[in-house]
Amino acid sequence: MQMGLPILYSYFRSSCSWRVRIALALKGIAYNQVPVNLLKDGGQQHSAEYKTLNPMQQVPTLKIDGITISQSLAIIHYLEETQPNPRLLPQDLKKRAQVRMISDHIVSGIQPLQVLLLISMQIRKQYRFPAVCDLNSLEQILQHTAGRYCVGNEVSIPDKFFIFCRYKVDLAPYPTIMRINKALLELEAFKVSHPARQPDTPAELRA
Repeated sequence: MQMGLPILYSYFRSSCSWRVRIALALKGIAYNQVPVNLLKDGGQQHSAEYKTLNPMQQVPTLKIDGITISQSLAIIHYLEETQPNPRLLPQDLKKRAQVRMISDHIVSGIQPLQVLLLISMQIRKQYRFPAVCDLNSLEQILQHTAGRYCVGNEVSIPDKFFIFCRYKVDLAPYPTIMRINKALLELEAFKVSHPARQPDTPAELRA
């Protein structure tokens, strides 16, 4: 590996890792990637070596500027504060509040329900993701904040939390969410960071 580049510890299927890869791509930050397979060997995140990096035994973890950061939102905020261009937080304070509101809504409200539902479906051997994770409230919020993306016409932090293509979600009842989701997936930063295009993506899942 080249010395000096940030190191991202991630798993190709991890949505939290994906959002950090998107932020790095949008800001044009070169980095090395170390895969952490959450399933292989009982979960490589549980290894003694990885525990020293991330005591929570989760991905992603980013080593950058001599520090180690876990939790995707904390990583993205650090990238924004240290390399603010292109910016992911609007200059307008009201729009900044909306960006934080939507990010928290997805991270604290929708994503935990996704995890619980996926565990339940795996137990029942079902793999179709039911769109019951309070997308109605998100749709209502976005009707007031969205332009081309979640808040206005510039990509901002909540857009990285927004991808629903990993699961077979029927977005037809949520036209604003569906439109934004489609627009984001057309951006190069979202394409290159896609789970189907990572170093640890199995050959049969590559795009």
